[in-house]
Amino acid sequence: MPILLFTTILTLSALYAPQPLLPVLAREFGVSRDLVATLTTIVFVPLSLAPLVYGYLLEAIPLRKLLRSALLLLALSQLLFALAGSFSLLFLLRLGEGLLVPALLTALMTSVASTTPRPLLPRAMSVYIASTILGGFLGRACSGAIATWFGWRYSFFALAASLLFAWFLLARLPAMPEERLTRPRADLLPVVLRNRQLLRIYLAVACLFLVFAAVMNFIPFRLTELSPLANELRIGLIYSGYLLGIVTSLGAVRAARWFGGPLPAMAAGFATFGLALAGLASGRVEVLFAVMFLFCGAMFLVHATATGYVNGLSSEHRPMVNGLYVAFYYGGGALGSWLPGVAYRAFGWGALLALLGIVAAIGLATILAAWRGSARGY
Repeated sequence: MPILLFTTILTLSALYAPQPLLPVLAREFGVSRDLVATLTTIVFVPLSLAPLVYGYLLEAIPLRKLLRSALLLLALSQLLFALAGSFSLLFLLRLGEGLLVPALLTALMTSVASTTPRPLLPRAMSVYIASTILGGFLGRACSGAIATWFGWRYSFFALAASLLFAWFLLARLPAMPEERLTRPRADLLPVVLRNRQLLRIYLAVACLFLVFAAVMNFIPFRLTELSPLANELRIGLIYSGYLLGIVTSLGAVRAARWFGGPLPAMAAGFATFGLALAGLASGRVEVLFAVMFLFCGAMFLVHATATGYVNGLSSEHRPMVNGLYVAFYYGGGALGSWLPGVAYRAFGWGALLALLGIVAAIGLATILAAWRGSARGY
């Protein structure tokens, strides 16, 4: 499991490394804020679709072989990103990464679930989510630091080398259970989605990550509006709230017990998440820095609890159940990384937060519906 978690950390680092660099990439390649933001959007679009079709494209591939192949290609994409001379090439490389990352995430999540006894599954999923959080933070913080000290291209040289090291380690991974990403039956997708509890959780996490992705993608530009000192390093550090997310994800099982179940815990997390949006309206950088801890902590409490909950709802078709979770999650992210930017450009930061508040309220209502449905047995 340590090798799987290390690979997860690096995969998420590669996914989010460009985010604190968006302002400098906009200047480097002479593109607008909206256009450079699509470097995040374009990777989320295939992330939301690929888990649903990988079974058809790849048929039956052993998990370890899939992990190593996708990881090697991801390392190559980081190297090419570092060498890119045009924004168009950056865009195409991010599109390619969007096709690789879901293969890795779905295979990694399935591997962790398959090698964990059912009673320990919620805890294992919390540790897995904690590793994704750490990867998201390190990718942003390290890319910002390296870009400030050495230049943005060196951030991606370092990522390429790290991914190659993980590729080497995966060759030493012990044999895993023979659960594979298999070609699903034609009726498998509606079978999973007919589970109303699963569908409610899927819709809630789509709202959750739409809001989260919007804040993560546009807060670098907000910081540059508020302070002329907002360089890549300082922008990278605004994501330090991720560290509280590690704590809340690891404590998700305990929080669920304290609140009386996973659904009450998710409802409390969603309510806190929405309240944190109000704090992000502040015009002071130090307040934004502090509120980001609450914002990230609440988000990852919901995410970690939801991941364990959906895996516990169904032991059948687990690759499809996890694939759909990833699809809804990043589908929300694809919308959030771009669409709220239209409100930001036209009406300002306050309008963006108001829009996100509405989406967060919809997500909370969906969780409350799932809570009521669970109490009534449907």
